[in-house]
Amino acid sequence: MISLTRNEIESLIDLPQTVQALEAAYLASSQGNFNLPPVGHIAFANGADCHIKYGHMKGDSVFVIKIATGFPQNSIHGLPSGNGLVLVLSAHTGQVEAMLHDEMVLTDIRTGLGGAIASRSLARRDSQNVLVAGTGEQARRQIEAHNTILPGSLSFKVWGRDATKAKALVNDLAQGIEATQVDDLETATRASDIVITATGATAPVIKSDWVQPGTHITAVGADAPGKQELDIKLINRADIVAVDLVSQCIDHGEISHASRAGTINATDLVELGTLLTNSKLGRTNPEQITIADLTGIAAQDIAIAKAVLEAWQSQKDL
Repeated sequence: MISLTRNEIESLIDLPQTVQALEAAYLASSQGNFNLPPVGHIAFANGADCHIKYGHMKGDSVFVIKIATGFPQNSIHGLPSGNGLVLVLSAHTGQVEAMLHDEMVLTDIRTGLGGAIASRSLARRDSQNVLVAGTGEQARRQIEAHNTILPGSLSFKVWGRDATKAKALVNDLAQGIEATQVDDLETATRASDIVITATGATAPVIKSDWVQPGTHITAVGADAPGKQELDIKLINRADIVAVDLVSQCIDHGEISHASRAGTINATDLVELGTLLTNSKLGRTNPEQITIADLTGIAAQDIAIAKAVLEAWQSQKDL
């Protein structure tokens, strides 16, 4: 059995190849080529939770089970808030072929890249001003991914409930990323071409009235029941709402709140995999408001785990 640590896993990740693998996974998912059972979710006190995502691509020799935990209070103990591992098993024998003790870095990277893929697909091509609501690891990954794969030169603003954490994130970003910390979320939203929400909020942080025509929003925080980052009025106002998986987002994604209110249904949504192959379903004029609601799907976990193992095998064969 292959066993890899976080450091070993990070050294094997090639971002351009990972982007291609994720895009292929989105496409295959939207074409019905994955068996993706409902997400397992355990909620604990103080906002802590555990996600279990698993699936199998039809005809593939392996299937994947991912466990990812989020314990926001861990900082008190000097521990990271996220942890977990990925198991890769044979689809022929059920034997464990690999244990990727990634400590959640694979989830962080694939979520960041997924958000950037969605923004690249829906945002205006001349977008420059990007607002990130959130100060945690995922906010950082979204900034790094957007800066890497979106065209043009981007300028980032970072907002957080804790201004000290927002400032620390800005200071810690790699050289070459232009970023500033902001205190006024409404003003920053009104001035942004792209808005990224990466928080653990349970009530809207972005109001519909703040969002100007032509804005794109990528929301990644609402990955479990009860979470919400966007005003329902904003969901209803959007010209295009894209999701990574309709069944999952309708159940517990950002749009689930509008769905339960009866103001949006599955037929109003376009999956990211479909959008990647048919750009006509995306933005058609610069005044449209577009939203990508991403809950994270097991197809991404399968794609990035396989990419890591292929890179490991390539190194081994040298």
